[in-house]
Amino acid sequence: MSLYKNKYRIEPARMPSWDYGTNAAYFVTICTYQREEYFGNIKEGVMHLSALGKAAHNCWLAIPEHFAFVNLDVHVVMPNHLHGIFIINKQPAGDTIIQVLQPDKPTNLFGPQSQNLASIIRGYKIGVTKEAKSKNAPFRWQSRFHEHVIRDHDAYLNIRNYILTNPENWEKDKFYTRR
Repeated sequence: MSLYKNKYRIEPARMPSWDYGTNAAYFVTICTYQREEYFGNIKEGVMHLSALGKAAHNCWLAIPEHFAFVNLDVHVVMPNHLHGIFIINKQPAGDTIIQVLQPDKPTNLFGPQSQNLASIIRGYKIGVTKEAKSKNAPFRWQSRFHEHVIRDHDAYLNIRNYILTNPENWEKDKFYTRR
């Protein structure tokens, strides 16, 4: 931790030299507050979504409706978190995922803040929170999220497999809570 205006603050988890509006594939994990299991439960390796879990799933699928430059890949809604891969692709039509998986190394130029990773996650969280409020369901997100810029095809395949097999490995997951 460092001091800012004589107060301790948590260091940013993001790469300081990376522009998070850049064309790339991103692996994100978004957790509920205190890992509360709002989204359903897992039985015999299969995720069974609650009403709010279905809303979390549907809001994920709706991301490209709000951010036309985002292409969705796999995702999984777990009891207390969500994993997903999406691709920011502001390039002309015809570019492939392999081209996006080999991003340039840009510097953060403080470009349009409505077209970056944080704005996409913020919009997603707002959508799920609105659904919870409309049903008078108690719900809160953890304030931050985890991201990883996917840098090559092998990493992409490993992460994709991790997401797809996450429900069957739930009891070994670091987000698993014994209740």
